[in-house]
Amino acid sequence: MILPDLPTPISYPLSRPLPKEAGFVMESPAKINLGLRILGHRDDGYHDIETIFQEISLTDSMEFRPSGDFRLTCTDETLDCGKGNLITIAANKLAQTTGHLLQGKVHLFKRIPMGAGFGGGSGNAAVALHGLCRLWDIRPAPGLLEQLTGEVGADCSFFLQGGLAHATGRGERLEWLDGAVSGTILLVIPAFPVQTAWAYENVQILLTNREKNSILKDCINSSNPLRALANRATNDLEPGVFRRFPELRDIKSELQSSKADLAGLSGSGSALFGIYQDRSLAELAAQRFHGRYRTFICSPIARQR
Repeated sequence: MILPDLPTPISYPLSRPLPKEAGFVMESPAKINLGLRILGHRDDGYHDIETIFQEISLTDSMEFRPSGDFRLTCTDETLDCGKGNLITIAANKLAQTTGHLLQGKVHLFKRIPMGAGFGGGSGNAAVALHGLCRLWDIRPAPGLLEQLTGEVGADCSFFLQGGLAHATGRGERLEWLDGAVSGTILLVIPAFPVQTAWAYENVQILLTNREKNSILKDCINSSNPLRALANRATNDLEPGVFRRFPELRDIKSELQSSKADLAGLSGSGSALFGIYQDRSLAELAAQRFHGRYRTFICSPIARQR
């Protein structure tokens, strides 16, 4: 799935006007992590990591309409739409930084499962910044949106451009890569979430062989990225998460036995993914999970820088 470049800092490629009414709708894609290495603790309470972010075609939709005040609503009534929501936090930061009144109605059509490792909330916040800039008719200074997303969340900055990226630091230091991994992606989503903070608190950091921080980037740059990732890449959160939730280990094993070229936990989970070069294999694998788990078949999103 190839999308056009971002033409300006305030345009986002997945957007469309609303018919006969003021406003517009923007799509907010999810991501998966193609490997996740925990490199050490940081003084700010976070961890230094290395990961490959891959944007995928599972999306939320966000509707923006003009209004004299600001209001966030959502189709999922369990989602907190108050001051703690990342969209609201991002909107407040943008208004304070630009001096614009905090205005607009934002309605979130939620499809990305929460607590699954897809970065839905972070992506929503990044797209909200694009959408509010468009709604308020402002052009932010270069680097401003990157600064604001860095303040909102560790992986939020990735969603400003999406596609494929090598990430280090807390996940905010990004090296953008052209294109995408090839294949069809099967997502398997259990009914329970895994809290990201818990997963990181329970990770066992192995400090051996951590000197070279570009293992995952080397895999992506190889002639067969999926094979290289399958042979060399790991998600260091998996051991702790699998001990607490052995069901997730079993799902990964099923994905591997269904001939996925690469399978693993996305971020801290609870969702797992399998990538297949043959779409029919992904569809057959989805049938194996039918009736037990929610599944989505989607595509990687590619962007040319």
